[in-house]
Amino acid sequence: MPYSQVKSLCICSALVFAASTAQASDPLQVAGSSTVYPYAAMSADAFVENHDFAYPEVEAGGSSTGLRMFCEGTGADTLDIALASRRIKASEVSGCASNGVNDIIEVRIGYDGLVFANSADNAAFSFVPADWYNALAAQVVINGQLTANTASRWSEVNATLPDVEIVTYIPSSVHGTREVFDLKMLLEGCKATGAYEAFMTQNGGDRKAASASCMSLRDGGFAQEQEGGASEILDRIRGSQSAIGVVSLGFYETNASALQASLINGVKATADNIASGTYPVSRPLFMYVKQANIEVTPGIKEYVLTVLSDEMSGPDGFLTLFGLVSDPELQKTREKVINEERLGAEG
Repeated sequence: MPYSQVKSLCICSALVFAASTAQASDPLQVAGSSTVYPYAAMSADAFVENHDFAYPEVEAGGSSTGLRMFCEGTGADTLDIALASRRIKASEVSGCASNGVNDIIEVRIGYDGLVFANSADNAAFSFVPADWYNALAAQVVINGQLTANTASRWSEVNATLPDVEIVTYIPSSVHGTREVFDLKMLLEGCKATGAYEAFMTQNGGDRKAASASCMSLRDGGFAQEQEGGASEILDRIRGSQSAIGVVSLGFYETNASALQASLINGVKATADNIASGTYPVSRPLFMYVKQANIEVTPGIKEYVLTVLSDEMSGPDGFLTLFGLVSDPELQKTREKVINEERLGAEG
């Protein structure tokens, strides 16, 4: 089923249930990653079909935004579940704790891959992380020295790449997708080129500062951050002979007739390659559950277990409609939710 039809189904079902179901209590609140959002919304349909709870309020907005809302406090008027396309940061856990959000249940729901896609009508690309670092970084290593980046065409970065202008569309910093891109492509490429060691020397051995330097992007429009999401990136790719956009596997598969996926380290982004760990630019997807709200907001555990059901998240579940990949340890994750196993308390 095409993504647009699935999303319409979710919205229509939500309206029907919201209008017809008696709301005896406040609905649970879910927000965060735009990658996880459509799947979380469809899971809400299955949840209300099988349980007598209010229809969940599910919203997108980005992983960082969802986690910030999640960490604002506990109680019925706070976010119950954050959707994230990356793991929660230690700084976010500390921020949660400072607001009384101390017990968090980490729920891995599956995996996704980042696709480096361009128009199917244009030249195909095969990248290694160093290519993207040398194309987008503010400083690169030339003759052993850190130098301002002046490359304007992919062929200047790597002679084996097409001789077209460097035009890329990457997710904004509020999306978990961006962090995976930064770590898997920019930082890895920085290390591969020797720039990381140069930055370590420049920053007196400070790893955090060296990593930040690796992920510092050049000016000039070579890397354009997109606030509007993957749909906006698709429009820009279609209208350009050289543009490459970073999108999720699900979005790429939905638009595969118009797009082609670049190889990364010689490997194509497919569900099988992501599940096996062969494709290098993949990420786990999460829900973070506020344990303190389980006794306050009815249906939290039931909703999460619906998400983790075979019907929704199994190898042949609805999860695959969104181009996501089932987690081989799904049963173990279910047990974590049932036992309310908190983050940092494993084992």
